[in-house]
Amino acid sequence: METDSTCNLTTPNVSTLDHNTTSSSCDYMSLSTFRYQKTVLPALYSLIFLLGFLGNVLVVCVLFHSSGRRTVANTYLVNLAMSDLLFLSSLPFWAVYYSLDYNWVFGTVMCKLCGGLLTINVYASIFFITCMSVDRYHAIVYPLHSQSRRSVNRARCVSAVIWVVAALTTLPTVVFRDIHTFPENNITACVIYYPRPLWHTGLSLAKNTLGFCLPFVVIATCYSRIAVHLLATPNHLEQDSARLVHVLRMVVAVVLAFFFCWFPFHVLTFLGVLRDLGMNWDCWVLQAVHKLLPFFLCLGFSNSAINPFLYCFVGNHFREKLWQFYGEALTQKRDSISTRLSSFSRKLSDLKETVPMEIMEQ
Repeated sequence: METDSTCNLTTPNVSTLDHNTTSSSCDYMSLSTFRYQKTVLPALYSLIFLLGFLGNVLVVCVLFHSSGRRTVANTYLVNLAMSDLLFLSSLPFWAVYYSLDYNWVFGTVMCKLCGGLLTINVYASIFFITCMSVDRYHAIVYPLHSQSRRSVNRARCVSAVIWVVAALTTLPTVVFRDIHTFPENNITACVIYYPRPLWHTGLSLAKNTLGFCLPFVVIATCYSRIAVHLLATPNHLEQDSARLVHVLRMVVAVVLAFFFCWFPFHVLTFLGVLRDLGMNWDCWVLQAVHKLLPFFLCLGFSNSAINPFLYCFVGNHFREKLWQFYGEALTQKRDSISTRLSSFSRKLSDLKETVPMEIMEQ
């Protein structure tokens, strides 16, 4: 079987060292760079996991607890947060993998599962963000018509379809990812072996196209038409400016964050596709790609941790619900403490009344 020509062990979505590529004479990474990545990546992955997991758990709790959670926008937000949580749960395994000198100790099932969670997140995140953008477009440009078409049940059905499609994209990972031993490197790695090089080329193009380019064409179209509609109806803009700003800036912030986090990674992925298709790159280009790829992938992972902060700092409505959730939690805790104190006071009072009676009887 032929290996994936991406030839890098520093990222969880690429394959093994391939010594038979056309650029085998080019030293992709020096030993010092290799060791540097093995030191820095586990720390970055751990930080992303801690911030992202806590933030997204809070988002899910607030949106489920909120009395107004049954909305189309909140449905997509909850699913986006759940997608991030699933992916973030795999980061500790990759962090340990790198810290153990690229030795996978968690077994074949976890190797396939962790790789699959990464792939699900790449597709599910952008699909849910695209649905949020389309929903905003229909709600603003066609408000009357969309009232009969926009419903929570429909949003749930769309979300279910997205989860199914994202799960199907993991099939190549589940089939081809496995544990392999490399005696020359003295490691047992969790890697992908593709039966033919065209598998890697096709899947990379699918990731670029379905996981980035096409969704962003839809997103850009939606927001450009929203802008044209608002400029063409200034009276509507003046009357509902506060509501529109509240509705739009959250989604725009999430979209921009996704773009800036994932765009560098998709550029490097496309450069790898061009190399697979026969384009010859200078040695310095290959070195730059292989040095930057792990960190650009890490930048993409950070998007899962950034989203909750965007909800807090950009979305006024979410901040209100967060404080409401926090206030109710404090109230419940205070009521519980007050109840316990009252019970304790009653028992103490009963005890005081009982003790004097016993003394008098003596």
